[in-house]
Amino acid sequence: MPDQAFLLDAMVDLARRAGKTALVHFRPGERTSAEVQSKAGGSPVTAADHAVDAFLFETLPKLAPDAGWLSEETADTPERLGRKRLFIVDPIDGTRAFMSGDPRWGISIALVEAGLPRIGVLHMPALNETYSAIEGGGAHLDGRALRVSPAESLAGARMAGPTPLMERLERAGLPLLPQKKVPSLAYRIALVASGEIDAGLASTNAHDWDIAAADLIVHEAGGFLADLQGRRPVYNQSLPKHGILAAAPERFRDEITARLRAVT
Repeated sequence: MPDQAFLLDAMVDLARRAGKTALVHFRPGERTSAEVQSKAGGSPVTAADHAVDAFLFETLPKLAPDAGWLSEETADTPERLGRKRLFIVDPIDGTRAFMSGDPRWGISIALVEAGLPRIGVLHMPALNETYSAIEGGGAHLDGRALRVSPAESLAGARMAGPTPLMERLERAGLPLLPQKKVPSLAYRIALVASGEIDAGLASTNAHDWDIAAADLIVHEAGGFLADLQGRRPVYNQSLPKHGILAAAPERFRDEITARLRAVT
């Protein structure tokens, strides 16, 4: 079995190669050249999503043949539930951003074992940035070690997330510095890991593929991703979906989850 460092390097390489596939169809500031369709429920998917998914489905399992597979763009089956390890993939996190020419979309890959991410990669092709983490090995952005914000209080925190949720927090007496909307949830969490923002929120219905890689990245940078009870998400469940989540420096875990419970 390849060691963790080898797997991380290989996953980064595949994410970057996949990014080149997506960039063929990306038009900065303009609508994508890729064909766009609507999935059940109305959310969009592009030919680029499918191309990246197909490339990663062909290449990633060769790195860990024992691992199962869960991707936003691959039909899910219960077979994965019997696997101790699995790859969790979002071929393009932030499809609407990709479609509109906004560069804040990424390719998210996590290797999960026993319900927790052990290796995570978030590649942002249009920004030429790659976030990565190994459990116990820290988080990095293109080789630079990441650390969450040194902010000492949530009051005045730079926070990104759903506007209605942040407005409720402000009405409840928590002064915030709302940040510009970050269309990719994985990138929003990664910005917490890098300290560019102090906290990030996710509304209900985030899926495993949206958060698994970024969860490990923020965790290894000294932060957390947790539900309203302060619990870290568990992955590879029968329903790979989660409720409201918060990401922030570890010292804010109790306060931010308590404040969110009070307003939801």
